[in-house]
Amino acid sequence: MNKKKWLSGMAAGAMLVGLLAGCGGNDKKDSVSDAAGSTKPSSSAASSTEPAKNVHLRLYTFGPESTYGWSYTLKAYEDAHPGVTVEPIVLSDKGDTQEAMKKLDLAFASKEDIDLLMVSDPAGYAARVALGMMEPLDDFIAKDGGFKVKDEYKVDTTLNGKVYALPGKFNPWYVLINKDHLDEASLAVPTDWTWDEFADYAKKLTKGEGTNKRYGTYFHGPQGGGWMEFVKLMMMNQPTNSDLLKADGSSNLLDPNFKKTLELRVKMEKEDKSSVPYTDIISQKLAYRNQFFNQSASMLTIGSWMNTEIGGTDKLPLTFHVTVAPYPKNNQSDTIGYAPVTTDYMAVSSISKQKEEAYKFVRWYTTEGQLIQAKNVPSWSKVTNDQLTPIIDKILAGTKNPELVDKDALIKVLLGSKASEMVPAASYQAEVFKAVNEEYEKLILGQQDIDTTVKNAEARTEQIIASNKK
Repeated sequence: MNKKKWLSGMAAGAMLVGLLAGCGGNDKKDSVSDAAGSTKPSSSAASSTEPAKNVHLRLYTFGPESTYGWSYTLKAYEDAHPGVTVEPIVLSDKGDTQEAMKKLDLAFASKEDIDLLMVSDPAGYAARVALGMMEPLDDFIAKDGGFKVKDEYKVDTTLNGKVYALPGKFNPWYVLINKDHLDEASLAVPTDWTWDEFADYAKKLTKGEGTNKRYGTYFHGPQGGGWMEFVKLMMMNQPTNSDLLKADGSSNLLDPNFKKTLELRVKMEKEDKSSVPYTDIISQKLAYRNQFFNQSASMLTIGSWMNTEIGGTDKLPLTFHVTVAPYPKNNQSDTIGYAPVTTDYMAVSSISKQKEEAYKFVRWYTTEGQLIQAKNVPSWSKVTNDQLTPIIDKILAGTKNPELVDKDALIKVLLGSKASEMVPAASYQAEVFKAVNEEYEKLILGQQDIDTTVKNAEARTEQIIASNKK
């Protein structure tokens, strides 16, 4: 395969907002710290035996101060580690990950003094590992007690047998539901349900006709080769093979759950008429937040980054009660909880001259630092229910009407969520996503049936794979 083409493909893949990470660990060991910032160091990386002297670390991040609280988070680390300072280099004031990653790649190519870098998605993580931007952490982890990432964190960042980053936040997908609409339809809050039951709820929640119609649910994709989660709804709740491509880069489109997802989408939009029509989504450029908060749709399947907005904002106030349900499973016998998960991949730069100190920060930030930051649910498996509650309280307190949120349901869903095994991004992933998106559009616009859609999507994917192997 042509090297230039490979590199450009990896860069394209890095710009995708992708899905999942690996299997979660279960062990809940010694207690650590609370969300108010009282810490009890429990890892060797968090408690250095000898203070560092004049160490200045530069952290390149897409996360702005407003959503990551760097000022107090980094100060806590500096107070606990005399002689160390950490400077955040915010690459996008508005938190635009695509803009930030372009700037990060340019900074790396220019050999700026990058000690730490933070990436937002698996595709971006895999791409920057392939481009040699991240230092393997395995030797540092061995010196740090030799913990296993899959046991220590809910997201396994192992890639091709090595660990290049540790996970920060833990944002599983869930279903936001208008509780007032549930009560009106005499429906219980789901705690363990299937996609068939989800579709039944959506049908019962749909009400009215024409411009005033209220839909049972809203699916925000696919569109433009992005938001591809919505063509693999019944793949992403599986422990393995949860993406359109397999780990070896081969096609996974013949997985029955891909076809079943297409069947679900067609049934809900065309037969039940319970989901917002795809033509409306594209032609009107609909936004998922508006659809839910304006009560145009009763249910919204989305990532738990919405925790910071779930209680309403100035732009989109919450005027009804909202509850949370777990991501649906495919069959009654399946394990509930598997869902798409996003995280922050915190890594040591391969060009850092202070890798040991940089690793210590990575380990601290992804453990105790997450509790001090208290902006997101941590990936750290040692976080208990008692420690999660004040974090959720603080997150909800930042919204306009936290009292309208079913906090107990939210916490239960977050604690019960688990990530599927991470599928490394292929260099041609963006091409595959675009092709599948185009075939889906033909299906949903009535230009071809489901079997033809699967056949054409598979054929185009195989062609893309073959052309990238030349």
